[in-house]
Amino acid sequence: MKYILSIVFLVTSLFASAQSEQVQKLHEQTKKWMTDGEYESAALGFRELLQKAGDNLDVLKDWTYFNLLTKNYTKAVEVGKAIIERPDADEQTYQLLGMGYKAVKDFDNCEKVYQRGFRRFPKSGVLFNEYGEMYAMENNLSNAITQWEKGIELAPNYSSNYYNATMYYNKTNTNILKILLYGEVFCNLESYTVRTADVKEILFDAYQNVLLQKTQLLTNNASDFEKAFAETFNKVIATTQMGNSIPEILTATRTKFLLSWFAKKQNATYPFYLFNYLQNLLEEGLFDAYNQWLFGPVANTAVYQIWLNTHDTEAKKFKTFQHTHLFKIP
Repeated sequence: MKYILSIVFLVTSLFASAQSEQVQKLHEQTKKWMTDGEYESAALGFRELLQKAGDNLDVLKDWTYFNLLTKNYTKAVEVGKAIIERPDADEQTYQLLGMGYKAVKDFDNCEKVYQRGFRRFPKSGVLFNEYGEMYAMENNLSNAITQWEKGIELAPNYSSNYYNATMYYNKTNTNILKILLYGEVFCNLESYTVRTADVKEILFDAYQNVLLQKTQLLTNNASDFEKAFAETFNKVIATTQMGNSIPEILTATRTKFLLSWFAKKQNATYPFYLFNYLQNLLEEGLFDAYNQWLFGPVANTAVYQIWLNTHDTEAKKFKTFQHTHLFKIP
């Protein structure tokens, strides 16, 4: 009898495993159809998935997202409201439901969703970013930047809050220093995307304005850290020779800044991970390559290509460093 039960258990387990593998393959294929914009195929895939694995949270999240993509917002909200009630609901479930409410401009319910999400995930960078974007949609930018900066504080490795904060300060022209800091952190967290290219342009323009003294670094409500940064940087600018290309000028200026900042042990008084990372690049002899990567394509694509051709070893070493020393704020 025990032998028969063992055989039955084995067969059942093998069947369940095979079925699970089939569902996983179908799920991956359906996601690919969705990503590729083959919505009719994706809809058929989801129909089968919901029959076979209708309680799978990942399937339901993707089903919600599919309805958002195909502008079936009523269905997206319906599914989203159900999945946030689950004990295994994650940050993304609240994000998806919020996206559904934002799509139909139901900001009251959207805000309730985020507030409820914060009770479960009080340090969610995703939710702070979405909350800020909701305020931006309402043209309430002062509340939007509050949410994005709160997200930066509590979830320092989530890149989108830096992106939106950089865009905010660039649009409002209220704090160029934060453009420099948030923008560069973003470029290191999200190094090779379309958004990165956009932020590099903003960062380059901001540095140009500072170098040419068209814009003051400090604002009236600057923090002690911002005052220390501005004081050190302004002293360095005063000794800057402006004859070379902008990337070369920025490499020289920023090198002097780092040497001064660390010589005065400002890093101990005002810990800021970006500066530690840049100091590490400087010690590795890769700071020039880094600045070329950051500013070269924006300053002059042809000149940057010449630099790459004549500094092939250095450029490859920097790329290797990027991949082996992932930028992650402690």
